[in-house]
Amino acid sequence: MFRRTFWFTTGVAAGVWATTKVNRKLRQLTPESLAATAANKAIEAGHRLKDRAVGFALDVRDNMAQREAELGEALGLNAPVDHELPARRRYAAIENRTEPKAYVVDTTSYSYKTNSHKTNSYNRNEDH
Repeated sequence: MFRRTFWFTTGVAAGVWATTKVNRKLRQLTPESLAATAANKAIEAGHRLKDRAVGFALDVRDNMAQREAELGEALGLNAPVDHELPARRRYAAIENRTEPKAYVVDTTSYSYKTNSHKTNSYNRNEDH
């Protein structure tokens, strides 16, 4: 009698365990669950990719600063300047003129006249 009770209880426990396992797997295979799992994996992959890209950008920035310093030393750009060019010579090298150029800012709006002589605002996408 005890032997039958033992095996009956073992069978019930195995059945409950198997049913629970199958139901859990079926819930994991529903479309909503698969979509949520895929979304979570995509978000994790995006975070990993972002972290790698940020790390790469920081490495590039560090190496760029190091190389710039090396080039500055090699070309003598960081060395102190003993003398400065005269003002007239510097001005001539920049502007190639003797008088400063006066710049006037045009404050008119960007508009144009059409064939019907109406003033319309400029829209560069108008012809497309």
